Amino acid sequence: MGIIAWILIGLLAGLIAKALMPGKDPGGIIVTTLIGIAGGLLGGWLGKVIFGVDSIDGFFDLSTWIAAIVGSVILLALYRLLTGNRHSHRHA
Repeated sequence: MGIIAWILIGLLAGLIAKALMPGKDPGGIIVTTLIGIAGGLLGGWLGKVIFGVDSIDGFFDLSTWIAAIVGSVILLALYRLLTGNRHSHRHA
């Protein structure tokens, strides 16, 4: 797959991950896309390591989307853990 396909999958997987894990996150669409792209790569790697399958075969393969979404959810949870509530502790 080309870079444009990865960006599109990343954007959509990141949006789906945010829909599955609603909440206020700093960063906006750029961070969502980056989390989605990295999540797709993480999901593909985990699928290969844990299950021994090549889970990133093509743009329209269900396994590609499942791997990207699962990886994005994992990274979104980690992102929330690392950023915590930094923005809510501001003093006026």
